[in-house]
Amino acid sequence: MDIRGDADTGSFSSLFAAVSYGISSMAMVFINKAVLMQYSNSMTLLTLQQLVTALLIHFGRRMGYTRARGVDMATAKRLLPVSVFYNANVAFALASLKGVNIPMYIAIKRLTPLAVLITGFFSGKGRPTMQVTLSVLLIAAGVLIAALGDFSFDLFGYSMAFISVFFQTMYLVLVERSGAEDGLSSVEIMFYNSFLSLPFLMFLIIATGEFPDSLSILFAKSYSFSFLVILFISLVMGIVLNFTMFLCTVVNSALTTTIVGVLKGVGSTTLGFVLLGGVQVRALNVTGLVINTAGGVWYSYAKYQQKKSKTVKQIPDVELHHK
Repeated sequence: MDIRGDADTGSFSSLFAAVSYGISSMAMVFINKAVLMQYSNSMTLLTLQQLVTALLIHFGRRMGYTRARGVDMATAKRLLPVSVFYNANVAFALASLKGVNIPMYIAIKRLTPLAVLITGFFSGKGRPTMQVTLSVLLIAAGVLIAALGDFSFDLFGYSMAFISVFFQTMYLVLVERSGAEDGLSSVEIMFYNSFLSLPFLMFLIIATGEFPDSLSILFAKSYSFSFLVILFISLVMGIVLNFTMFLCTVVNSALTTTIVGVLKGVGSTTLGFVLLGGVQVRALNVTGLVINTAGGVWYSYAKYQQKKSKTVKQIPDVELHHK
C-alpha cells in the first residue's frame, strides 16, 4: 500500500509539472510577442525578467517563504554552463519573435526533440525507435514545407530560431544532469540561473547597443498603463515559466519537457493564426504546419508507448525484489 501510494504521488507530481510547464510555456510566447510589438529591446526585457526572479527568490529565502539554500560557489561553477545555454536560448528566441510569426516560430522550435535525440545518441543513450525517427523526420519536413509557403519569410528571424533550438537542447540536457547529480530543487536551479545570468546579460545589452537607450524608451513607455500591465505579466510569467520548466525537467526528464513543448505547440499554432496578427495564410504554409504538428503528436505518442513498454518490462523485476 505504501509503495502504491508513493507511486500515485509521484505520478501526480510528474503530471502536474508537465501540465504547468505546457500552459505557462504557451502563454509566455504570446505575452513576449505582445511586449516586443511595443518594446523591441529583447535583451533588456530578458535582463529585467532574470533580475526580478533573482530578487524575489532571494527575499523569499530571507523571509522564510522558501527553503532554497544560499549561494555555493562550487555549485555555481557547475551550473554556469546551464545558465549560459538557457540565456542564449531565450535571447535568440526573443530575437526570432521580432521577425517570425508565432505559428512558424513554434514549428521551428518543434525541432528540439530531434536535436535532443541526436545528442542522446552521441552521448551513448542508444538508437531511437523507428516510430520516433519517422516522427521527427516528419516534423522536419513540415518545417521545410511551411517555410517555403511563408510569404513573410525573415532570414534573420529564422536563423535566430534555429540557433535557439540548439541552445535549448543543450540546457535541457544539462538541467536534467544537474538536478540529478547535485540534488538541487527547481527553485534553487532557477535562482542560480537568474543570479549567474545577470553579468552575462548586462554585458549583452551594452554590447548590442541597447543600453542606455532601452532604459529611456522603457521610461517613456511607462506612461502607458496597458504597456505596464503587459510588462508586469511578462515579468511574472518569466518566473512561472522558469520554475515550471526546471520542475518538469528535474521531476521528469529533458525528453519529457520537449514532448510537452511539442504538444502545447498544437494549441499555440492554432491561436497564433488569430491572435496578434502577422500571419499570411497560404496553402503551402498551412500544409507544412499541419504536417509539422502531426509529426509532433506522433512523436509524443511514440515516446509514451516506449516509456510504457519499459515500465511493463520492469514490473516483474520489482515484484521479484519485494518477494
